[in-house]
Amino acid sequence: MSIFNYKQRNNIILIGIVILGCVLIFALRGLSSSILGAIVLYTIFRPVYLNLTEKRNWNKPLVAILIIIVSLILIVIPFLSLSIMVINKITGLTSENFPIHKWLSEIDAFAGSHLNQPHLIDNINITQKIGSYAAELFPSILGSAADIFLTLLVLYFLLYFMFTQNKGFEAGLIKYAPFREQHALKFADELRISTYSNVLGQGIISVSQGILFAIGLRIAGVDDPIFWGVIGTFISFLPVVGVPTLAIPFGVILLLNGHSWQGIFILIWGVLFIGYIDQFLRFIINKRVANTHPLITVIGVIIGIPLFGILGLVFGPVLLSYFLLLVEIYETNRLAADRLERIQTNSELE
Repeated sequence: MSIFNYKQRNNIILIGIVILGCVLIFALRGLSSSILGAIVLYTIFRPVYLNLTEKRNWNKPLVAILIIIVSLILIVIPFLSLSIMVINKITGLTSENFPIHKWLSEIDAFAGSHLNQPHLIDNINITQKIGSYAAELFPSILGSAADIFLTLLVLYFLLYFMFTQNKGFEAGLIKYAPFREQHALKFADELRISTYSNVLGQGIISVSQGILFAIGLRIAGVDDPIFWGVIGTFISFLPVVGVPTLAIPFGVILLLNGHSWQGIFILIWGVLFIGYIDQFLRFIINKRVANTHPLITVIGVIIGIPLFGILGLVFGPVLLSYFLLLVEIYETNRLAADRLERIQTNSELE
């Protein structure tokens, strides 16, 4: 006869599950980008998959493969290409032919003659620091070809089976979710809205700002407008910063360099026009989907960049939104449990 009763055996099993779960999470920590990326892509493309397979009766594996190809072409390859371009440019900041040296020297000269602050900016140190920071910011994408291949392989392996076995996958999530079915469905709906807002909504805003900024720089005759447009795209994931803030130093540098109309044009184009477009797009996205609070985006980016590198611009706010959703559902469950306990207590007293 066992020395443990049923409840004690269950507690021992639960402890074992928790310990093994922690070990597995630690072992899979390097694949966190793949797992989170698969969840994000599944959430984005799920309506397309259901429409093609259930309404049009397309073959499920075929649709899953088509979605994988489309996501590679529209999201992964452009993002990787732009990231590689940025890191190559930034690591070349020490090159004498890069315009930033001239700009920094002119700011130094202006500070020395007008502010009595010579050598305000150390060109070499600043460019080296920028290059070093960029190398730390992008490692999750550009660490090595093998890492990129493994990350994408696991991501799309997971995504393929999430789609082809979507009914079992979603039923399992509802079954093993630590809250009631109605709360699980609510969480799934809020997760979809949060993902759309953080990924699609913010992505559309950032890409639009980057393209408009590149066009403005091209009109003003600034070198490498595409590169700076890409920088503007990444910066625009921060709602407080964005392209309007980036346009100010460009306008000031052009004015200091004697290009008056170009400097004024960049300031008006970047701060007023692109700023207006930003507010307009946010209004449309907030009306159609939902808009993530700027604090969630900023704090999410601060959390996400150390964990995921440049992918943290997207994954950080998404993770923080998911966490806040879980906290909200936990609070709902707690209040419901307290209310039920009070009802039972009053019934016993009566």
